[in-house]
Amino acid sequence: MGARRLTDLDWSAVLAGPHHPSPSSWADQVLYFFLLDRFSDGNEDGVADPDGVPGSGSTPLFTPADTGSAVATESDAAQWRAAGVRWNGGTLAGARSKLGYLHRLGVTALWVSPVLRQRPGTEDYHGYGIQDFLEVDPHFGAAEELRLLVSEAHRLGMYVILDVVLNHTGDVFDYDADRYASIDPVTGEHIMDPRWDGRPYAVAGWRDETGSPELDFGESVGDRPDAAVWPAELQQPATYTGKGRIVNWDNDPEFLEGDFETYKDVQHGSGSIDAYQTSAALRTLARAYSYWIAYADLDGFRIDTVKHMDPGATRYLTSVIKEFAQSIGKDRFFCVGEITGSRSFAFELMQVTGLDAALGLADVQGQLESTAKGWGDPAGYFDLFRNSDLVGQGSHTWFGPHVVTSYDDHDQVRKGGAKARFAADAEGAALALVALVVNVTTLGIPCVYYGSEQRFDGHGDHDRYLREAMFGGDFGPFRSRHRHCFDEGSAIYRELAAVLSVRSAELALRRGRQYLRQISTDGQTFWFPTRIGSGRLTSLIGWSRILSDRELVVVVNTDISQSRTALITIDNELHTAGERYRYRYSSDPARIDSETVVLPANGKAIQVTVPAAGAAILVPAD
Repeated sequence: MGARRLTDLDWSAVLAGPHHPSPSSWADQVLYFFLLDRFSDGNEDGVADPDGVPGSGSTPLFTPADTGSAVATESDAAQWRAAGVRWNGGTLAGARSKLGYLHRLGVTALWVSPVLRQRPGTEDYHGYGIQDFLEVDPHFGAAEELRLLVSEAHRLGMYVILDVVLNHTGDVFDYDADRYASIDPVTGEHIMDPRWDGRPYAVAGWRDETGSPELDFGESVGDRPDAAVWPAELQQPATYTGKGRIVNWDNDPEFLEGDFETYKDVQHGSGSIDAYQTSAALRTLARAYSYWIAYADLDGFRIDTVKHMDPGATRYLTSVIKEFAQSIGKDRFFCVGEITGSRSFAFELMQVTGLDAALGLADVQGQLESTAKGWGDPAGYFDLFRNSDLVGQGSHTWFGPHVVTSYDDHDQVRKGGAKARFAADAEGAALALVALVVNVTTLGIPCVYYGSEQRFDGHGDHDRYLREAMFGGDFGPFRSRHRHCFDEGSAIYRELAAVLSVRSAELALRRGRQYLRQISTDGQTFWFPTRIGSGRLTSLIGWSRILSDRELVVVVNTDISQSRTALITIDNELHTAGERYRYRYSSDPARIDSETVVLPANGKAIQVTVPAAGAAILVPAD
């Protein structure tokens, strides 16, 4: 757009509208998160458009024979690994070309990684190191391509949530550090390491077009769009805390004041949450992101690193953003915050800041994964929702629209240095459908991480292994290159699409109360599925979703070797013996539309059979 200051923006054009309205409930949505650089470059062959017409491209579809083809030699493997920390070539136009793939899967909302301009010359492909808050990064395409992506998504009934960053800018200046002698891990040179100790550091200067800190800090850099930071309102020393990088990530105030690695922490203001004095920098960022809402017709923001922002700053941001969105007809603009840490901390923070939902909750992700793999008791996951009194709420349904649930993501903070997608091991690959069914049919707003529907198996000691290029490129999935994975014929894609079709049709699966159910294999003794000993739990796991007087039953089988049959308890008051339930969905196609009778066992129960590593959804027979 070429704007250098907020006053350069043409507000009249973007406010004219029309603007797409918000959904009636975000609890109804199914999110799909992708890193834009790693999703699609638009060159994949054979991927159908929204009308079902196959496209043509230079990249063929991945086949099992391509597994490991990029790492056949150590030299090849080194090149593949190196590609994982560089730009790979995904674009906004490429993402738009895959809306048919996502629409047919049943996705209703896209969560797109940050698109704004990164510091030129860096490999910040992920988008979290912003240098210009008024420009789309040219790697992704022109700003108009963002508009087109959102417009086409809206035409298909999908919403778009943009990942936004306010906690920090990119590495736009360098310190003149005077303490903490260290050795540069890359060059081996003796350096001073500007780590947080509560004291500010002197600044060497803004980084110029080459990345050197040669420009006077605190002075306007003139018309040099590749240098310093933009808009120009952010070129004030008071914009930054300037206290060096975080070392102890749970130390307060270090995690609030420190730099996020090399990215420079923004000074948002000061004071208690109820008497917070906002900085000019925070007001500038809030105004810039308001512009992007109107310009691109966005439906929500995923706010990065909320834990590292003052609660007062987050409250100010959500208030300003929501008021602006309402002014253009978006009454339920979605503000979801990334809040790493405990569940109670996340929800307390969410309540006082006005965020609509939280994501990145380690206990939710960990318990979901362990439940699906059979390494944890299912009650451990379901009790996260049932025990809502831990955060002062009286009903577990309160959690439904206020937590985004997932198990795979792009950094897996909860796993430390050992990163691994769910399907990285043989059990996970076999149980991929089970994990997705648990994710999309239990309480919360489900989010599918790109590639989970194709059983991506990335794993290793670095975030890169969770960020495969779905379109192939030099860092393709399954240790391949130049083979795309937009396979609508794959088993997991087909089954997930069928499950999401049922979710879309059944309000109880989206908004109903939730109950883990007791099971029985003999009709006499009923128990909650529980892991015993050191082995996996291999059992049926069943739960109910109840809305008003309609009860749906979802059952998964964590046994990867054989089909299992059991009685699943249902609500005694809602049912009469002799009524019937129908298999609305089953991963065994032969069972779909077959029926099972309600029995007078443990109050009331139905007998359910689920194939190995499979799932079923049963509804009252009409």
